[in-house]
Amino acid sequence: MAASAQQPIDLYYWPTPNGWKITIMLEECGLPYAIHPVNIGKGDQFKPEFLSISPNNKMPAIVDHDGPDGQPISVFESGAILQYLGRKTGRFYSQDERGRVEVDQWLFWQMGGFGPMLGQTHHFRIYAPEQVPYAIERYTNETNRLYGVLNKRLADREFVAGEYSIADMAIAPWAKLWERQGQNIEDFPHVKRWLAAVLERPAVQRALEVGAEDRGSNDMKDPAVQAILFGQKAR
Repeated sequence: MAASAQQPIDLYYWPTPNGWKITIMLEECGLPYAIHPVNIGKGDQFKPEFLSISPNNKMPAIVDHDGPDGQPISVFESGAILQYLGRKTGRFYSQDERGRVEVDQWLFWQMGGFGPMLGQTHHFRIYAPEQVPYAIERYTNETNRLYGVLNKRLADREFVAGEYSIADMAIAPWAKLWERQGQNIEDFPHVKRWLAAVLERPAVQRALEVGAEDRGSNDMKDPAVQAILFGQKAR
């Protein structure tokens, strides 16, 4: 992690695509940060101290001790965190309205579609206790459609919003898992080129190593783990 005299940003994190988005941005910006593991397979996301900063009981979340007016601020939701850090640093998030709209629409495309739909594909293809052919086909096909949208977008530009931005940081962590989504990256040559360029960035490589030893530490077939991750109702 980058060294600095300023107080580190507290990052509540687990090594998943949504967690990687934030380590990528922090590494790209050279911001100091301290990792607070949130083991989602053991229910850390439901602890009161975490809920006080992330009421939706989802990681990632941050606490920036040098927030607006020098006062601490907590932020949850990965897209909101990326936007906040982009405004804070003035990096990877356009300062003019037209450029910012370009970034925002693709950031929200990821938040509203490319993440949730790919997540459902992971669930029904890999984690579901029973194979449901309709669900597998439904989400695998929708994932394929979304890759097609991304491929067309990248046909005439290097990155999704023109210049490398928080939109790329949001999309790439999910796209790197294309195999487990039942996709063939060769069908999407522009995505393949773009993804390789993003993953070759040194900051991205450092970011993906954060907490790597914890990835896979939970048995996703364990009914107790599945009850925590997939069986929650309102509390």
